Amino acid sequence: MKSGLDRRMLIAGAGALGLIGCKPARPIEAAADEGPEVFLNDLEARHGGRLGFAALDVGSSRRVLWRAQERFPFCSTFKAFLASATLERVQRDEEQLDRPVRITAADMISHAPVTELAIGRTLTIRELMQATVEVSDNPAANILIREMGGIAVWRSWWPTFGDTTTVISRLEPDLNTALPNDPRDTCLPEQTLANIREMAFSDRLTPEHDALLNGWLTASPTGPNRIKAGVPEGWTVAHKTGTGANGTANDIAMLTPLSGSPVIVAAYFTGAIEATDDQRDAVIAEATRRALKALGRD
Repeated sequence: MKSGLDRRMLIAGAGALGLIGCKPARPIEAAADEGPEVFLNDLEARHGGRLGFAALDVGSSRRVLWRAQERFPFCSTFKAFLASATLERVQRDEEQLDRPVRITAADMISHAPVTELAIGRTLTIRELMQATVEVSDNPAANILIREMGGIAVWRSWWPTFGDTTTVISRLEPDLNTALPNDPRDTCLPEQTLANIREMAFSDRLTPEHDALLNGWLTASPTGPNRIKAGVPEGWTVAHKTGTGANGTANDIAMLTPLSGSPVIVAAYFTGAIEATDDQRDAVIAEATRRALKALGRD
């Protein structure tokens, strides 16, 4: 998810951010002391949902936050981080990109656009990661977690980011229930900013592996009317969507403009049970549009 700018310059520019998700929870709706106020209550009122939103201008460290310390079901957005964790395993010689994994009918669950076609043959770890990130293939994600040693190992990876707030409880598709007040499989939008910044601008991944992940995130065709619809023309969007029950639509992204520093966005919208898919997508797009305008990045 790195931009074309110098990585170390961006780390210095964003240094004041730190592991922002580790701050004590506070009932904020916008961080006036760290960035412009943006009110998104009218977007929530449209459909009765609850919106968690966080945006970071990496160059200036200015942020826009809305319910950023509240819990939201992350759904398939976790798959971007799963690929990163798997690539780290490759770098430690605990995994190989070209290692074949046999795909069986027993692996199948809902939404298997790549793995279902591979039943009875093999897919490599690289192919499983690509399917997980680009088209959100659910069996591929579960297989990657299985191959790293199971959900306990997957859960133990998150604190390596300094993330002690994201809750990893279940596999696909159960993690998408998005029940009200259920802490399972939830995250804080503000913590997601810190996680993406760590994934994108640290040296956790080699340039080769970072390019792989960034390519999959950028090529993903999912959610064209979410964050992508709220950014100026010509910007590059490397993102991962998530969709769940209880009227849930999410999107997390690194936005790279034609010039200047990138912007990280995390959007989680849940509880909009009467809204259509298009209406939920439009809320995320509009929140992104307002945040970029408030940051002077429109």
